[in-house]
Amino acid sequence: MHPILDALPDSLCYLDGTYTPLRDAKVSVLDRGFIFGDGVYEVVPAYEGHLFCFDEHMARLERSLAELKIVNPLPAARWRAIATRLMAAAPAAERAGAQALYIQVTRGVAPRDHAMPPGLTPTVFAMLNPMKPVPHAVRAEGVTCVSAADFRWQKAHIKSTSLLGAVLARQISVEAGAAETILFRGDWLSEASSSNVWVVKDGAVIGPPKDERVLAGIRYGLIERLCAEAGIPFALRRIAREEVFAADELLLSSASKEILPVVRLDATTIGTGRPGPLYQTLYAAYQHAKEEAKANSIQDHGVTA
Repeated sequence: MHPILDALPDSLCYLDGTYTPLRDAKVSVLDRGFIFGDGVYEVVPAYEGHLFCFDEHMARLERSLAELKIVNPLPAARWRAIATRLMAAAPAAERAGAQALYIQVTRGVAPRDHAMPPGLTPTVFAMLNPMKPVPHAVRAEGVTCVSAADFRWQKAHIKSTSLLGAVLARQISVEAGAAETILFRGDWLSEASSSNVWVVKDGAVIGPPKDERVLAGIRYGLIERLCAEAGIPFALRRIAREEVFAADELLLSSASKEILPVVRLDATTIGTGRPGPLYQTLYAAYQHAKEEAKANSIQDHGVTA
């Protein structure tokens, strides 16, 4: 047996109404998620047993499902209850750190046919994984990225389980020894393989518009709010390739990276080649937002780690 298979976790997961050890969970080979990638997913971070930006993730799940014409099988309160059950079952050491709640909904099981059969029962799956924080030493130095053409499909705004394009894009940076692959559609910035990308120029934070080229991460709204609170100008617009390479600072954002400074892209040094002042400000504000969310979770739900 492959070592990766030997290492499959036996942590609890949720599958179609039942809680079961993850390594024992099974779905039909005719599930349309398996055959076609016909489904969507969400990844919700949790810190010390408290979900972060949960409502925003639920809203995006709803939007993605609507794009695929799948009715959300569970209300938000039920998704939260599943998350709470999975967190309670995790080892105390994992609950005390950062975790990622993975949610997946597919159209369900049917004979293989491209057309969408009506009336299927969606396959519903959720699991919890430890989320490794970016080491402080990496944050202090910043990361290197590579660029590539964005060869993915034209509906990047759907958080689809059809992730082969993102997998291939990420492998480019893996093989280059880089942290991420920053993607361009023609001469315009879209995003990275599993992160959003932000340009800092002349004291302002600029991101690509929320359209079909970009999966607007939950941090889109969060970074806009943090910028407003810190008095930092913020704008969404199309960003040309040359603007990215000429940025004063370049930032990545995602659930696991939070906000991460890019100091080199391909052969180009970004800014001073060190994490810049706006990164420092936004990262500190992000940590404060996490603490606020934890306090609100305790107040609203009585949840403690």
